[in-house]
Amino acid sequence: MVYYIQTIMEKTVVIVAGGNGTRMGTNRPKQFLEIKGKSILEHTMNSFYQFDPMMEMIIVLPKDQMNIWSQYCQENDVKIPHQVTSGGDSRFVSVKNGLAVVKNRGVIAIHDGVRPCVSKTTLQRCFEEASQYGAVVPVVAPVDSIRHINGNKSKAVDRSMYALVQTPQTFQWDILSKAYRQDFDALFTDDASVVEKLGVEMKLVEGNRENLKVTTPADLKWIEPFLE
Repeated sequence: MVYYIQTIMEKTVVIVAGGNGTRMGTNRPKQFLEIKGKSILEHTMNSFYQFDPMMEMIIVLPKDQMNIWSQYCQENDVKIPHQVTSGGDSRFVSVKNGLAVVKNRGVIAIHDGVRPCVSKTTLQRCFEEASQYGAVVPVVAPVDSIRHINGNKSKAVDRSMYALVQTPQTFQWDILSKAYRQDFDALFTDDASVVEKLGVEMKLVEGNRENLKVTTPADLKWIEPFLE
């Protein structure tokens, strides 16, 4: 299904940053860890700001981390325009809270706060394709072999039949806002799964391999060369 193509694309990004430092081995939430003098979250914001400085930007944080971020912004003179709102006890609720304060009614991207290396090319693809098709997910092909595990048994599968999902998952406002009026379902693992429950088909576009979700200390070392 092809949706209405917008002639003037109003862009919004909702950046969801609700992580903690458990797998990083630190008490500091991972989105606040610093690389090259800036927090991971600020690097993530900068990727979108450099792509389009006019883009509306919403940051969703746990309520008990909002003061930490406010203090960080003051101490580090963060100038990127953005609005902060509190998240909930699940990603579904956090995204829903973020959408509640969105002002633009154009194309909305939902992005992980700890994916700081999304490229301008990936962002261009996501917004342009979402403007035309309504719902877009960036993906990359797996490079490792994949096995399907069933109890104590496993079986090799054709990796060409699979894709690794990234963010920003990007949608036209009417589609995304309708999707998040649904009741929560345990099968909702990301925004695409929420939208798919409406019967909307997702358009897959090429992501960039550096667009890694920072989860472990090794990830920090891997992404550092890609951050300016």
